[in-house]
Amino acid sequence: MSVSPELEGLTNFAVNTRYENLPAAVVHDLKYLLLDSIGCALAGISTDPGKMFIALSKQIGGPPESSIIGTGDKFSCVNAAMVNGQLINAIDYDALMPGAHAPPYILAPALAMAEKEGAGGRELILAAAIGFEISARIAAATPSGARFDGPEKQLKWSERWGQEAANFGATAAAGNLIRLNHNQMLNALGVAGHLCQVPTWIRYTFSEHRSMAKYGVPGWQNTGGVIAALLAEMGYLGDSTVFDPKEGFWKFVGYDSWNPENILKDLGTDWIFDKITYKPYPCCRMFQTEVECFLNIIEDNKLTPEEIENVQLFGHPTLETPAFTNREIVSIADIQFGPACIISMAANGVPKGVEWQDLEIARSPRIAEFAEKVTYHGYPDYGLKQMCRVEVVARGREFKQEKPYSQLTRLTDGDVVEKYRHNASRILTQNKIDSSINIILDLEKVDNISDLVLHITMR
Repeated sequence: MSVSPELEGLTNFAVNTRYENLPAAVVHDLKYLLLDSIGCALAGISTDPGKMFIALSKQIGGPPESSIIGTGDKFSCVNAAMVNGQLINAIDYDALMPGAHAPPYILAPALAMAEKEGAGGRELILAAAIGFEISARIAAATPSGARFDGPEKQLKWSERWGQEAANFGATAAAGNLIRLNHNQMLNALGVAGHLCQVPTWIRYTFSEHRSMAKYGVPGWQNTGGVIAALLAEMGYLGDSTVFDPKEGFWKFVGYDSWNPENILKDLGTDWIFDKITYKPYPCCRMFQTEVECFLNIIEDNKLTPEEIENVQLFGHPTLETPAFTNREIVSIADIQFGPACIISMAANGVPKGVEWQDLEIARSPRIAEFAEKVTYHGYPDYGLKQMCRVEVVARGREFKQEKPYSQLTRLTDGDVVEKYRHNASRILTQNKIDSSINIILDLEKVDNISDLVLHITMR
């Protein structure tokens, strides 16, 4: 049987990596990543998309194997992986890393399978680390959505882009937890590429009206990841040449290029997924630096909304695409990709968190009226400078702040904990918030993930 060398290498990595092989920094990052992601899921419960997926989980049902974060309802592991993935991404507050929005795709299947199998904290950490790394490696082999080419660094869009690579990570994590052997894991990963969503990120960027699906539906793809692992356990045969350089994954999914040399280089010794950016603001990353600059200006100068005459944002040229320029507020997706609405929330002192996604607040006169003062554009020569700038006119003068796009303030461990506390506050009691933080940050000491689940649900 012919096997893609990349598939063979990833299979060996998924099957042979042990907890003892994980660098201390990776273990540390996984615990805080889990804390942040569970917090985002708890916040997502009160949103319309969150409520819809929770209702859908009850229709689908299944055996009581795995829990829905927050509610405590137990359904099949496939069902739980679907719903929890959607909850983590619901308010667009989840962390970013190589492979973009990987947490809802990797952690949700890993958590669901860990609970079903009665795995311990070390097993969950190991499986998630393997999943994230495989996802990041395959993502590195596919093109980015936007890039700046040539001496003038002109913006070029890929034909298609998305999070399809994450399905291999989801499958590897789930497969590791059910202890697939080498051949089973190889078959599972061979199936994973055929059970992923289509790359719709570019479609969303240029869509005039934003859908709740945004740039993809993590929960739906998660079902494919878990099912691939379960089928392989039964003996289902996968595509052993899924990474064929001519007609393989990249081609049938629809990417316009493929760089497989990035997949196996220093795999297992150089971990690349842990270049993590925790979002300080619940909105699209494309304008978070501008939000930070704006908050700095109004806080440093004690500006009130009434004093501000207008606000101009200059940043990544993506801000001039339809996903951002349409100012309608129909669903929370419109808020997440609406710079004017988010800046108005910040100006009016709305608490940072799921409150920024409240449609009633977003449509209120005070938010809508201030949003009319906000305009946004691509930064001149952004490809060469990678800069963001905010200009605020108030009190008869202009206030400015400018910084590199990548220079968003990094959240400390303490910041991640406080973000979790706020995100969990609508769902969990204070005692459960405290206990869940403690158990997650000591996850390697947990004997059974069911013990963790008791602390992150209302039951």
